[in-house]
Amino acid sequence: MGAWAVGPFDNDTALDFTDALDEAAEHEREGLVRAALVRTVQAWDYLEGPEGTEAVAAAALIAAQCPGGEPIGTSHGPDQALPALASDLRSLAVEALDRVVAEASELAELWDETPSGPTWRQTVRGLRAVLDPEPEPQDALFEL
Repeated sequence: MGAWAVGPFDNDTALDFTDALDEAAEHEREGLVRAALVRTVQAWDYLEGPEGTEAVAAAALIAAQCPGGEPIGTSHGPDQALPALASDLRSLAVEALDRVVAEASELAELWDETPSGPTWRQTVRGLRAVLDPEPEPQDALFEL
């Protein structure tokens, strides 16, 4: 794993993924994001590290288009702006992130063997929270 930091684009595999997005035609980019998530969700037995890494990067790209999402800088993300991504990708990204941090995930195992493991998990939880925010309690809506 060529990782040097816990961010979604702070490793070689994620950078290769963003390079592939930049090289793809604009109308193909959403399909590449979707494919990365689907591969992760469909890995039933054991999720290999590269697939998990691409899923985290794909989820970060989707989260960047959500309220509260962090913008993706061009220093680590794709150079080309992504088109507005379909809203159904949010739930697929949540499912993929849940798979990435599950027990049978090489990426989670690798991070858990490092002192940065808890920080990496917090980064993934942060992405998940943007993609699937907690609803406001009903009581708070009536207090306005």
